[in-house]
Amino acid sequence: MKIVIINYGAGNIQSIMFAIERLGFKAVLSNDRDEILAADKVIFPGVGEASSAMKKLKESGLDSLIPNLKQPVLGICLGMQLMCNSSEEGNTKGLGIFDVDVIKFTSKVKVPQMGWNQIYDLKSDLFKDIPEHEFMYLVHSFYAPNCDDAIATTDYELEYASALQKNNFYGTQFHPEKSGAVGEKILENFLNLNSKE
Repeated sequence: MKIVIINYGAGNIQSIMFAIERLGFKAVLSNDRDEILAADKVIFPGVGEASSAMKKLKESGLDSLIPNLKQPVLGICLGMQLMCNSSEEGNTKGLGIFDVDVIKFTSKVKVPQMGWNQIYDLKSDLFKDIPEHEFMYLVHSFYAPNCDDAIATTDYELEYASALQKNNFYGTQFHPEKSGAVGEKILENFLNLNSKE
């Protein structure tokens, strides 16, 4: 199986590489169009600020490539947020895969949300054999409100979408690669997804 982690200079890539290796697979880091198109599974990571990450995607032409990919694609953290219509962070236009706008938590809660929180209302094969209310590791100041594409919910100030899915595109606000055995199981589920779903 060919796994490509999109390398566009905005990712915590090492921890994802190690998590995939622990599952017995090898991932390639690439921003090469043909290599990404030829992959069986694509992981779109992201750590950092939305507008500068989007600028990097545009510079490499990945902003037009990613929404047209046909194989399973997993956006993690900022990666998921960039797959939405827009983000309040840096007033950024997103890739428009998920029909939702990313907004900032209010000052009523500690921002960023950092640490462990529960996921529930789990839908999709991404959460196969994952019990409701498992704890995942999150670090973020912006969130996707609950919407039709939500496949997991988390409560922090309000209920929001902590995972999204539309067709072959998946996104998690939490970091599966930093969420212990349960997070690794979610990554394994992603790698086991049938491309023809």
